[in-house]
Amino acid sequence: MELSSKTRLCGLIGDPVEHSISPKMLNAAFKAADLNFVYVAMNVKKRELASAIKGMRALNIHGLNVTIPHKVNVVKYLNHIDVDARAIGAVNTILNVNGELRGFNTDGIGAARAIEESGTSLEGKSAVLIGSGGAARAIAFTFSNKVDKLTILNRHTDKAGKLAAELTRKKMKRVYSGGLQRERLRQALSDAQIMVNATSVGMFPNKDTSILEGVLLRPDLVVFDIVYNPLETRLLREAAKVGAKTVNGVGMLVHQGAEAFKIWTGKEAPVEIMHKVAMEELSRLNGRA
Repeated sequence: MELSSKTRLCGLIGDPVEHSISPKMLNAAFKAADLNFVYVAMNVKKRELASAIKGMRALNIHGLNVTIPHKVNVVKYLNHIDVDARAIGAVNTILNVNGELRGFNTDGIGAARAIEESGTSLEGKSAVLIGSGGAARAIAFTFSNKVDKLTILNRHTDKAGKLAAELTRKKMKRVYSGGLQRERLRQALSDAQIMVNATSVGMFPNKDTSILEGVLLRPDLVVFDIVYNPLETRLLREAAKVGAKTVNGVGMLVHQGAEAFKIWTGKEAPVEIMHKVAMEELSRLNGRA
C-alpha cells in the first residue's frame, strides 16, 4: 500500500496509548484485506478530548478506537450513538460519515467471544465482574443476555450499584453489586463459574499488581483478565497456580478490533492474521519487559 491523499486514516485515542499493539494488528489487517487504510495511536489527555473529536471532523479522520479514560465522556461529543452503545453509556469505536460521528461499542462482543473461544459457554452461568468503567459496562450488558447471575464488584460501590440497577431495569433478574472487601469477594466467588477483571489493574508497567488475592480463586473457575499486556498478568498466574482455567485479554482485543474493522470498512476482518500479529507483538514486548 502506498500512502496518498486517498488513504483513510483510523486510529486510537486514549491516555496512555504507548503500550497499545492495535496499530500493528490493524495495519496488518488492512494490508491483508488490500485496503488503503492506515492506523495510528494518539495520546489524548482528558482535557483535550473535546478538541480531539473536533479535530476528527476537521481532518476527516475516518475512524477511531477509544480507550481509557475516554469511553464514557466521548459519548457527548458524537452525533449518533448505536442502540447498544447508548444502553452501555460508553463508546469504543467511532465512524466518521461526512462529518457525522457515529459511536459504537464492540468491547462486550469481544469479551464474550474471547471466553467462548476458550471453550466456555456463558449461558446459564454465574459470573463475577470486577470494575464499572467503560469496558466493564460493555461486558455487563453483553453478559446480561447470557448469564443467569451477575455480581458486579468495584472499589466505588456506588458505581457498581448504579450499573446493577441499570441491568435490573433491563429486566435482568439476578444481578448484585458490592465492594472489593475480601469477604465480599470470597462470597461472590463462592458460587461463580466465571470471574472477569475488567479494570486496568495488572497492566504494564504495574504487572506485579492484582485485583484480588490468589487464595480466593478455585480450580473450577474460569478467570478472564481483559488486560493483554503483559500476556500473563499476576491474576492469571495466581489463577493458573490453583488450577483455574485462564483467558488473557488478547482474544477480546482481537475480536473488538475485528468488529471495529467491519464498522469502518464494511468487510469481515482477517481475524486469524490479527491474532497472529497480536501474539507476535505481545511476545516481543513481554520478552523485552
